[in-house]
Amino acid sequence: MKISFSHLQKNLHWNYHCKFKASSKSSLKTAAIALQISLIMLLLAISSESNAGLVDFSNGLYEFVTKKFGPEAPHRLQIMQTNVRQMKATAGPDLTGKLLRSRNVQLEMPLLKRANDFYNQIPYVSDLEHWGVEDYWATPVELVASFGGDCEDYAIAKYMTLKDLGIPIERLRITYVRAIKIGETHMVLAYYPTPDSDPWILDNLIPEIKHGSERTDLIPVYSFNDDDLWLANGTARKGGASTVRLWRDVIEKMDRESKL
Repeated sequence: MKISFSHLQKNLHWNYHCKFKASSKSSLKTAAIALQISLIMLLLAISSESNAGLVDFSNGLYEFVTKKFGPEAPHRLQIMQTNVRQMKATAGPDLTGKLLRSRNVQLEMPLLKRANDFYNQIPYVSDLEHWGVEDYWATPVELVASFGGDCEDYAIAKYMTLKDLGIPIERLRITYVRAIKIGETHMVLAYYPTPDSDPWILDNLIPEIKHGSERTDLIPVYSFNDDDLWLANGTARKGGASTVRLWRDVIEKMDRESKL
């Protein structure tokens, strides 16, 4: 069942591409056991960190958003948590493997649509009005808990959610465009079933997910994912995403949120 926020509301070119000493046998054995325990604890910590999902929210995070965004913020995050977990159940345990083995490009469409619809429910609020600055990129937690955001925030939340479900990041590109009809710069999420395919565009301006070739109202400027950056002419810059300052800020904020 889909859970919504409703009750809370007050063509350029789309194809981018230990060293120790022991005084006795007993102390040696004790030290070895201690080392083994330390290694096990380290592996468990690494495993726990790597398995932490987008919506594995801590009590510390709930306290943080309550103080920053008000008493409704934790409930909004719980709605997000329920929806993302439902999407994960739909995706199954090996979505990445299924996508890599299948030629059915529609296999992932229900997940794209669900993520697109969910975040598009959140009211649009300009950065200046919402955050008091001209340009601010929010984390998915900030978008949902504050119950407001703009185009970058929608695109980032959809990207992070689909990535968390198991969609390969090489198929996802946050794309900076020029929106002709509104005469403004804009941001969308592009999904590429294959590197040279006509991407599907997840946008907050329209509810439908359409191919890039159908979105003649959008002119691509550049795109990026976790790793790389692409210019509109198809030029790829490996590791170039790290040069996008506001993207780095989002990653750093998400890391801090995960440690609360």
